Amino acid sequence: MTELASGKLLLDEPAAGVARLTIANPERRGALDHEILDALAGAARRLDSRCLVVTGSGSVFSSGYDIGDLEDQSFEESAERLVAHPFHEAIEALAAYRYPVVAGLNGHAIGGGLELALACDIRLAARGSKMRMPPARLGLIYSHTGLMRFLDACGPANTAELFYAGRDVDAERAERMGLVNLVVNPGELDSAILHLAGEIAKGAPLSLAGNKRIIRALRDRRLPEQLERELVELRESCFRSEDFREGVRAFAERRKPDWRGR
Repeated sequence: MTELASGKLLLDEPAAGVARLTIANPERRGALDHEILDALAGAARRLDSRCLVVTGSGSVFSSGYDIGDLEDQSFEESAERLVAHPFHEAIEALAAYRYPVVAGLNGHAIGGGLELALACDIRLAARGSKMRMPPARLGLIYSHTGLMRFLDACGPANTAELFYAGRDVDAERAERMGLVNLVVNPGELDSAILHLAGEIAKGAPLSLAGNKRIIRALRDRRLPEQLERELVELRESCFRSEDFREGVRAFAERRKPDWRGR
Protein backbone atom coordinates (compact mmCIF):
# COMPACT_ATOMS: atom_id res chain seq x y z
CA MET A 1 0.00 0.00 0.00
CA THR A 2 1.40 3.38 -1.06
CA GLU A 3 0.09 6.62 0.43
CA LEU A 4 -0.38 9.55 -1.95
CA ALA A 5 -1.71 13.08 -1.31
CA SER A 6 -0.68 12.99 2.36
CA GLY A 7 -2.48 9.68 2.80
CA LYS A 8 -5.76 10.88 1.26
CA LEU A 9 -5.25 8.65 -1.77
CA LEU A 10 -4.07 5.06 -1.43
CA LEU A 11 -2.50 2.93 -4.13
CA ASP A 12 -2.23 -0.85 -4.01
CA GLU A 13 -2.24 -3.90 -6.29
CA PRO A 14 -5.03 -6.23 -5.08
CA ALA A 15 -4.64 -8.69 -7.97
CA ALA A 16 -2.23 -9.48 -10.77
CA GLY A 17 -2.32 -6.73 -13.37
CA VAL A 18 -4.75 -4.63 -11.30
CA ALA A 19 -3.91 -1.29 -9.66
CA ARG A 20 -6.36 0.30 -7.22
CA LEU A 21 -6.66 3.94 -6.17
CA THR A 22 -8.75 4.53 -3.05
CA ILE A 23 -9.97 7.99 -2.08
CA ALA A 24 -9.34 8.04 1.67
CA ASN A 25 -10.64 11.39 2.88
CA PRO A 26 -13.51 10.33 5.17
CA GLU A 27 -13.52 13.44 7.37
CA ARG A 28 -14.38 15.46 4.23
CA ARG A 29 -16.75 12.80 2.82
CA GLY A 30 -14.28 11.91 0.09
CA ALA A 31 -14.09 15.52 -1.13
CA LEU A 32 -11.60 16.10 -3.93
CA ASP A 33 -9.05 18.76 -3.06
CA HIS A 34 -6.08 19.97 -5.08
CA GLU A 35 -3.72 17.43 -3.54
CA ILE A 36 -5.97 14.44 -4.23
CA LEU A 37 -6.71 15.57 -7.78
CA ASP A 38 -3.05 16.13 -8.59
CA ALA A 39 -2.17 12.71 -7.15
CA LEU A 40 -4.97 11.05 -9.15
CA ALA A 41 -3.77 12.64 -12.36
CA GLY A 42 -0.17 11.73 -11.66
CA ALA A 43 -0.98 8.13 -10.81
CA ALA A 44 -3.18 7.68 -13.90
CA ARG A 45 -0.36 8.96 -16.12
CA ARG A 46 2.30 6.84 -14.41
CA LEU A 47 0.61 3.45 -13.91
CA ASP A 48 0.58 0.75 -16.57
CA SER A 49 -1.61 -1.97 -15.02
CA ARG A 50 -4.01 -3.64 -17.43
CA CYS A 51 -6.94 -2.59 -15.27
CA LEU A 52 -7.18 0.42 -12.95
CA VAL A 53 -9.78 0.50 -10.16
CA VAL A 54 -10.91 3.76 -8.56
CA THR A 55 -12.93 3.49 -5.36
CA GLY A 56 -13.54 5.22 -2.03
CA SER A 57 -13.43 4.46 1.65
CA GLY A 58 -16.15 4.47 4.28
CA SER A 59 -19.73 5.22 3.33
CA VAL A 60 -19.06 7.78 0.57
CA PHE A 61 -17.27 7.42 -2.76
CA SER A 62 -16.82 11.17 -3.17
CA SER A 63 -18.86 14.26 -2.34
CA GLY A 64 -17.22 16.14 -5.22
CA TYR A 65 -15.14 19.30 -5.29
CA ASP A 66 -13.85 20.44 -1.92
CA ILE A 67 -15.45 23.92 -1.95
CA GLY A 68 -15.40 24.36 1.80
CA ASP A 69 -12.52 26.85 1.86
CA LEU A 70 -13.40 29.01 -1.15
CA GLU A 71 -14.60 31.87 1.06
CA ASP A 72 -11.20 32.00 2.75
CA GLN A 73 -9.36 32.71 -0.48
CA SER A 74 -9.67 34.99 -3.49
CA PHE A 75 -13.06 33.56 -4.38
CA GLU A 76 -13.13 33.84 -8.16
CA GLU A 77 -9.52 32.75 -8.64
CA SER A 78 -9.73 29.82 -6.22
CA ALA A 79 -13.02 28.61 -7.73
CA GLU A 80 -11.64 28.59 -11.26
CA ARG A 81 -8.36 27.05 -10.09
CA LEU A 82 -10.12 24.17 -8.33
CA VAL A 83 -13.01 23.47 -10.66
CA ALA A 84 -11.37 24.18 -14.00
CA HIS A 85 -7.76 23.06 -13.73
CA PRO A 86 -6.85 20.20 -11.34
CA PHE A 87 -10.25 18.56 -11.68
CA HIS A 88 -10.10 18.68 -15.48
CA GLU A 89 -6.56 17.28 -15.42
CA ALA A 90 -7.55 14.36 -13.17
CA ILE A 91 -10.65 13.55 -15.24
CA GLU A 92 -8.73 13.64 -18.50
CA ALA A 93 -5.91 11.51 -17.10
CA LEU A 94 -8.40 8.82 -16.03
CA ALA A 95 -10.25 8.95 -19.33
CA ALA A 96 -6.97 8.71 -21.24
CA TYR A 97 -5.61 5.80 -19.19
CA ARG A 98 -4.36 3.26 -21.72
CA TYR A 99 -6.28 0.29 -20.32
CA PRO A 100 -9.82 -0.08 -18.89
CA VAL A 101 -10.72 1.76 -15.70
CA VAL A 102 -13.37 0.44 -13.29
CA ALA A 103 -15.08 2.65 -10.69
CA GLY A 104 -16.29 1.03 -7.49
CA LEU A 105 -18.95 3.25 -5.94
CA ASN A 106 -18.82 2.12 -2.33
CA GLY A 107 -21.18 4.94 -1.34
CA HIS A 108 -22.65 8.25 -2.46
CA ALA A 109 -21.19 9.89 -5.59
CA ILE A 110 -22.06 13.57 -5.73
CA GLY A 111 -21.17 16.34 -8.17
CA GLY A 112 -17.58 16.07 -9.28
CA GLY A 113 -17.39 12.69 -7.58
CA LEU A 114 -20.01 11.36 -9.99
CA GLU A 115 -18.25 12.87 -12.99
CA LEU A 116 -15.04 11.24 -11.78
CA ALA A 117 -16.86 7.90 -11.89
CA LEU A 118 -18.16 8.66 -15.39
CA ALA A 119 -14.59 9.20 -16.58
CA CYS A 120 -14.09 5.49 -15.86
CA ASP A 121 -15.11 2.89 -18.43
CA ILE A 122 -17.24 0.67 -16.16
CA ARG A 123 -19.02 1.46 -12.89
CA LEU A 124 -20.20 -0.87 -10.13
CA ALA A 125 -22.21 0.53 -7.24
CA ALA A 126 -23.11 -0.68 -3.77
CA ARG A 127 -26.82 -0.97 -3.12
CA GLY A 128 -27.86 1.96 -0.91
CA SER A 129 -25.51 4.42 -2.58
CA LYS A 130 -26.95 7.55 -4.16
CA MET A 131 -25.92 9.86 -6.98
CA ARG A 132 -26.63 13.59 -7.28
CA MET A 133 -25.59 16.55 -9.39
CA PRO A 134 -25.99 19.81 -7.40
CA PRO A 135 -24.80 22.60 -9.78
CA ALA A 136 -28.24 24.26 -9.84
CA ARG A 137 -28.18 24.39 -6.03
CA LEU A 138 -24.77 26.12 -6.10
CA GLY A 139 -25.24 28.55 -8.98
CA LEU A 140 -22.63 26.64 -10.98
CA ILE A 141 -22.61 26.29 -14.78
CA TYR A 142 -21.10 22.92 -15.57
CA SER A 143 -18.42 22.39 -18.21
CA HIS A 144 -19.53 21.26 -21.66
CA THR A 145 -16.99 18.42 -21.51
CA GLY A 146 -18.48 17.23 -18.22
CA LEU A 147 -22.02 17.42 -19.57
CA MET A 148 -20.96 15.37 -22.58
CA ARG A 149 -19.96 12.53 -20.26
CA PHE A 150 -23.46 12.49 -18.80
CA LEU A 151 -25.09 12.70 -22.23
CA ASP A 152 -23.01 9.72 -23.36
CA ALA A 153 -23.83 7.70 -20.24
CA CYS A 154 -27.54 8.32 -19.74
CA GLY A 155 -28.91 10.45 -22.59
CA PRO A 156 -30.38 13.96 -22.81
CA ALA A 157 -33.55 13.45 -20.75
CA ASN A 158 -31.82 11.80 -17.79
CA THR A 159 -28.99 14.35 -17.93
CA ALA A 160 -31.55 17.15 -17.85
CA GLU A 161 -33.24 15.62 -14.79
CA LEU A 162 -29.94 15.22 -12.95
CA PHE A 163 -28.78 18.78 -13.59
CA TYR A 164 -32.07 20.66 -13.39
CA ALA A 165 -33.67 18.93 -10.37
CA GLY A 166 -30.48 18.20 -8.43
CA ARG A 167 -32.13 15.39 -6.51
CA ASP A 168 -30.82 12.05 -5.27
CA VAL A 169 -30.94 9.03 -7.56
CA ASP A 170 -30.58 5.66 -5.87
CA ALA A 171 -28.27 2.97 -7.23
CA GLU A 172 -31.05 0.93 -8.82
CA ARG A 173 -32.41 3.95 -10.71
CA ALA A 174 -28.84 4.91 -11.64
CA GLU A 175 -28.41 1.48 -13.20
CA ARG A 176 -31.58 1.91 -15.27
CA MET A 177 -30.41 5.37 -16.34
CA GLY A 178 -27.05 4.05 -17.49
CA LEU A 179 -24.96 5.77 -14.83
CA VAL A 180 -23.77 2.42 -13.46
CA ASN A 181 -23.36 -1.02 -15.01
CA LEU A 182 -24.17 -3.19 -12.01
CA VAL A 183 -25.54 -2.83 -8.47
CA VAL A 184 -24.46 -5.31 -5.79
CA ASN A 185 -24.87 -5.64 -2.05
CA PRO A 186 -22.32 -3.54 -0.11
CA GLY A 187 -20.58 -6.59 1.33
CA GLU A 188 -20.12 -8.03 -2.16
CA LEU A 189 -18.80 -4.91 -3.87
CA ASP A 190 -15.07 -5.46 -3.34
CA SER A 191 -15.18 -9.05 -4.56
CA ALA A 192 -17.35 -8.09 -7.57
CA ILE A 193 -14.92 -5.31 -8.52
CA LEU A 194 -11.85 -7.50 -8.17
CA HIS A 195 -13.48 -10.37 -10.08
CA LEU A 196 -14.29 -8.03 -12.97
CA ALA A 197 -10.92 -6.26 -12.83
CA GLY A 198 -9.11 -9.61 -12.72
CA GLU A 199 -10.99 -10.82 -15.79
CA ILE A 200 -10.14 -7.60 -17.63
CA ALA A 201 -6.47 -7.82 -16.65
CA LYS A 202 -6.25 -11.28 -18.25
CA GLY A 203 -7.03 -9.77 -21.64
CA ALA A 204 -4.47 -9.15 -24.35
CA PRO A 205 -2.81 -5.76 -23.74
CA LEU A 206 -2.98 -4.72 -27.40
CA SER A 207 -6.68 -5.61 -27.55
CA LEU A 208 -7.54 -3.78 -24.31
CA ALA A 209 -5.63 -0.65 -25.29
CA GLY A 210 -6.73 -0.73 -28.93
CA ASN A 211 -10.42 -1.22 -28.21
CA LYS A 212 -10.39 1.50 -25.56
CA ARG A 213 -8.74 3.90 -27.98
CA ILE A 214 -11.34 3.20 -30.66
CA ILE A 215 -14.28 3.52 -28.24
CA ARG A 216 -12.97 6.86 -27.01
CA ALA A 217 -12.40 8.10 -30.56
CA LEU A 218 -15.93 7.13 -31.60
CA ARG A 219 -17.39 9.02 -28.61
CA ASP A 220 -15.28 12.11 -29.18
CA ARG A 221 -17.23 15.21 -30.17
CA ARG A 222 -15.18 18.02 -31.64
CA LEU A 223 -16.91 21.38 -31.38
CA PRO A 224 -16.20 24.33 -33.66
CA GLU A 225 -13.51 26.47 -32.05
CA GLN A 226 -15.75 29.53 -31.71
CA LEU A 227 -18.55 27.53 -30.06
CA GLU A 228 -16.16 25.84 -27.64
CA ARG A 229 -14.72 29.23 -26.68
CA GLU A 230 -18.23 30.57 -26.06
CA LEU A 231 -19.11 27.59 -23.86
CA VAL A 232 -15.91 27.97 -21.84
CA GLU A 233 -16.61 31.70 -21.36
CA LEU A 234 -20.20 30.92 -20.33
CA ARG A 235 -18.99 28.52 -17.67
CA GLU A 236 -16.32 30.89 -16.38
CA SER A 237 -18.91 33.66 -16.07
CA CYS A 238 -20.58 31.83 -13.18
CA PHE A 239 -17.44 32.17 -11.05
CA ARG A 240 -17.91 35.95 -11.14
CA SER A 241 -21.62 35.84 -10.30
CA GLU A 242 -23.27 36.80 -7.03
CA ASP A 243 -25.36 33.63 -7.23
CA PHE A 244 -22.32 31.34 -7.18
CA ARG A 245 -20.93 33.12 -4.11
CA GLU A 246 -24.35 32.83 -2.47
CA GLY A 247 -24.66 29.16 -3.43
CA VAL A 248 -21.32 28.27 -1.87
CA ARG A 249 -22.05 30.38 1.21
CA ALA A 250 -25.49 28.78 1.65
CA PHE A 251 -23.96 25.32 1.24
CA ALA A 252 -21.43 26.04 3.99
CA GLU A 253 -24.12 27.48 6.25
CA ARG A 254 -26.58 24.64 5.51
CA ARG A 255 -29.41 26.93 4.45
CA LYS A 256 -31.44 27.68 1.35
CA PRO A 257 -29.74 30.11 -1.04
CA ASP A 258 -31.27 33.49 -1.88
CA TRP A 259 -30.84 33.69 -5.66
CA ARG A 260 -30.56 37.08 -7.35
CA GLY A 261 -30.10 36.01 -10.96
CA ARG A 262 -26.86 37.88 -11.35
